[in-house]
Amino acid sequence: MDMMLSAVLGEAITRSINFFIGKCSKPQAQDVEDGLRRVLLRAQVIIDEAMGRQITNQAMLLQLDVLRGAMHRGYYMLDSFRCQYSHDKEDAEDQVSSKSFSLPKVNSLKDLWWSSNTNMCILGQLVKARDNLSSLIIDVEEVVVFLASYRRMHRQPYSMHLLLGNCMFGRQVETEFAIKFLLHTQPHVPEELEVLPVVGPGKVGKSTLVAHVCEDERVRDRFSEILWLGDHDFTDDFREDCVLKLQNRVMADSNKAERVLVIVELVGDLTEDAWNRLHYASKRCVPRGSKIIVTSRSDKIVRFGTTRALTLKYLPLEAFWYFFKTLVFGSVDPETHPRLVRLAMEIARMLHSSFNGALVMSSLLRDNFDARFWRRFLGFYRGLTQKHVSEFGARPSHLLNRNRPTRVWSMSGTSEDLVVHRQYQWSSAVEAPEIRLEDVMLGSVTLTPRQKFDMLLWKSRIPPFYSYVLACEARELKTAGAKRKRGATIC
Repeated sequence: MDMMLSAVLGEAITRSINFFIGKCSKPQAQDVEDGLRRVLLRAQVIIDEAMGRQITNQAMLLQLDVLRGAMHRGYYMLDSFRCQYSHDKEDAEDQVSSKSFSLPKVNSLKDLWWSSNTNMCILGQLVKARDNLSSLIIDVEEVVVFLASYRRMHRQPYSMHLLLGNCMFGRQVETEFAIKFLLHTQPHVPEELEVLPVVGPGKVGKSTLVAHVCEDERVRDRFSEILWLGDHDFTDDFREDCVLKLQNRVMADSNKAERVLVIVELVGDLTEDAWNRLHYASKRCVPRGSKIIVTSRSDKIVRFGTTRALTLKYLPLEAFWYFFKTLVFGSVDPETHPRLVRLAMEIARMLHSSFNGALVMSSLLRDNFDARFWRRFLGFYRGLTQKHVSEFGARPSHLLNRNRPTRVWSMSGTSEDLVVHRQYQWSSAVEAPEIRLEDVMLGSVTLTPRQKFDMLLWKSRIPPFYSYVLACEARELKTAGAKRKRGATIC
């Protein structure tokens, strides 16, 4: 009897404290959330307007970049808070629905204390993000005034996901830096060619950045010809090939014929001998005022530059989440699908800021807009990633970037074991493979053992319009009669 009375009293005290904390903290949490949302909308208006303008002032771009970063962090924290609240609410509902009359747990008050302290900590972070963003908006008031003086590049689409899916996200500062280098003329032009090194890890967007720079009308008006060179051009007859390419270029405009832009795209390092051959051939062939851009994963090419190197890094998680969420949900309001937001956030964390991963996965999830599919996909992808990390010490995407074999399985549990040997970039002139990664993952294509084929990972809709292709081989599973219970795709 004493135990029953103690249980009843304990339950009553717990519910009373829950009610009291809820009454006291809920309005405060709601006020903070609403305040942060309003500030984020103000920042969003400024950033969206700036994205459509051709801003050339580097100081303005840097100031807007700081505001953009704070906006991304604010959205990430707000979504994290909502996901945590939604998760806690679902857990509470599940406990209530599955709970019959039983004695309360001894640590219920302890759990309540931990939950309330965690929520207060999150609220404090939201308040800090709100105040910081408000201060930054005040700082860019002059920038907002000057925005109207810059020419509009394009008309804003009715939905932001259409813009982000067809533009280079998060590289406005880097793009204008490269364009400024190309347009700048030294007062006393030396005989030495000016060289801009662009370095960064694989699939970070070096080629995309350079392609966007070359597509800019200011650059195209500046240079009569753009010559692209790659690793395959650095052979023993490189000097003669380079001379031939440069001499055979078409001089359409005599005013522009005096400048040539040479783009050198490398995977690794460039030896001193190869660079000397490039430098000699360029000085011999290209007219005065020509320039060179060299891209590579190795930062050793920095020593060849005549200006500060442009270093590209993967996007911070907060910026990547903003990009991924916009593509995944498209024109659908994420706030109406809190469970999908939580699943999308988990998937985004596992992609580790991979642009190809974001584009492939967002298309797949958007075409299968269902919480059960998203949950199932998350489990498959998590299993594949953990398996590769445990066996090879790296995630599948990192193995592919180093052209090391990677294994893929179908979510449908087929009996094929797919091995990806290499990853290629095909130009837009080459027809992309018909078999897509989504087809293999969903089990909609039939593969036969020992079949070798090319599989389309992603076809870019922005310059340089590459098709990212995987060289694959289908193998029969070693375990006879057993079907793969888990698997996923790679990105």
